[in-house]
Amino acid sequence: MALTLLGRLRSFAHRAREQLRPRFRVTLTPWTVATLVVVALVLLPLASILIGVLQGGSETWDHLASNVLGLYIRNSVILVFWVGGLTLLLGISTAWLVTTCRFPGQRIFAWALILPLAIPTYIIAFTYAEILSHTGPVQQLLQLVFAQEQTVRLRTGLMSVGGAGVMMALVLYPYVYLITRTSFHKQSGGILESSRILGKSPWQTFLQVALPMARPAVVAGVTLVLMEVLNEYGAVKYFGVSTFTTGIFRAWFSLGDGPAAIRLSACLLVLVFMLILAERAQRGRARFDGGSRTFRPVVPYELSGWKAAGAFGVCLVPVTLGFILPILQLLAWAWQVAPEALDRRFLTLALNSFGLASGAALLAVVVAVLIAYSVRLTPTPLLSLASRASSLGYSIPGAVIAVGVMVPFLWVDRRLAPLLSGLTGSPVGLLLTGTVAALVFAYVVRFLAVALNPVDSGFTRVCGNLDETSRSLGAPPMKTLFRVDLPLLKGTLVSAGLLVFVDVLKELPLTLILRPFDFDTLATRAFQLASDEQVARSALPALLIVAVGVIPVILLSRIIARQRV
Repeated sequence: MALTLLGRLRSFAHRAREQLRPRFRVTLTPWTVATLVVVALVLLPLASILIGVLQGGSETWDHLASNVLGLYIRNSVILVFWVGGLTLLLGISTAWLVTTCRFPGQRIFAWALILPLAIPTYIIAFTYAEILSHTGPVQQLLQLVFAQEQTVRLRTGLMSVGGAGVMMALVLYPYVYLITRTSFHKQSGGILESSRILGKSPWQTFLQVALPMARPAVVAGVTLVLMEVLNEYGAVKYFGVSTFTTGIFRAWFSLGDGPAAIRLSACLLVLVFMLILAERAQRGRARFDGGSRTFRPVVPYELSGWKAAGAFGVCLVPVTLGFILPILQLLAWAWQVAPEALDRRFLTLALNSFGLASGAALLAVVVAVLIAYSVRLTPTPLLSLASRASSLGYSIPGAVIAVGVMVPFLWVDRRLAPLLSGLTGSPVGLLLTGTVAALVFAYVVRFLAVALNPVDSGFTRVCGNLDETSRSLGAPPMKTLFRVDLPLLKGTLVSAGLLVFVDVLKELPLTLILRPFDFDTLATRAFQLASDEQVARSALPALLIVAVGVIPVILLSRIIARQRV
């Protein structure tokens, strides 16, 4: 009896040790080591910001904290609520109409409503500022009816916090539209029909049934919008609105105070993480409705008369204001300046931009494959956590990442310069800071999540258990990756690279801070020309950015069209 009890106690102790064993066990394989090193490098900018905050402040920071920090917070909060409200209104209303109604132009609007996403906020900002200027087309039209002062007031109202918010909302609402429309598609038509049978009007069904079920999607979409708002630099700078991003630029370039820029970056990080935590807390246990065995797609109902005209107008307004009018104005300017603007310098701008975007996209895809495949080979909690941590860069504003990259690179350069000068006998300049390598590294940190998400999904969906079968037949992991997985993931890898390519091409604040001396891209050149009141000359680089940005929009529309609706 005693031996039996002792045996049970030993068995219990063994199970207890197994349960209490540290979860984050590390299996040191070459794939694991490489992944942990890469993730550590990706997290380096964030770590440098956090370490910099713990160091001493400066007189400049004390001045900024007492005089302008409140203004930065107030303007950022106003933009968050203003843009968030407008994008909710535009995104939810258009998503509901194109999903549940049939009216003239409905199929065209289903994909056209995504088009404003191809226009960066700084491009639409200076385009509308010129359209409403005293020499713009609106001024000439209103001169026939109203006094000239009316148009001047209109442009003055645009160059404000509210005007900047409207410009951002016109090109950011597709985030809410896309995710909310997908959620509406996945809702069972039977539930909506039951609501109508119980006497609810279409408006009541939307407010009381469909919208609550789509709440996780709506919150996720508006969170993405607000992260873009906090990341924005070009539009708020052009409109003279002081926010954290403009403050970071001022502290770093105008005042030359790194500690102040680091502390402003940390304040902006706090706002970003507050948004993420609020989204998580608000969502709670809610999930997207994936349907059931009795799932039936939503059957659109026909609109006619004034209802059809109203639905057409609601969908036409954001497409017209967010895409058609800005593109028409840019085309008009491009036609005027094309003979003199299409020169060797424009070709250099295009080559610089495409070269940077291609290099960053290729490196981001390679890193994404490394991380996703390592987690697949060794699915430990530590590697899973590292994979999720590597995606933090997409939620961090570009200006913050730029400062986070600049600080450690400057630290390394200041210690390498004396050593190399002693070896070579001549002065050595900066080796890392202000180079293309630093810029590409920052791009990868910022947009790695854009590549990692589709690559990870592709491994799960496309490859299945084929790589396990290959390894069971004696093929090593590297051979399995190149012979089995990568051929199956060609389409996914191309799509992931294209998304990173477009994001890099449009990125402005990060490029402005980290670019090499006398090195311009399409984005920086377009913004500089607009800031110098040479808006017409900025049309060609702006149009090229938009043209490339339309490509993922087309891919998105095709993916949505193939979904079960």
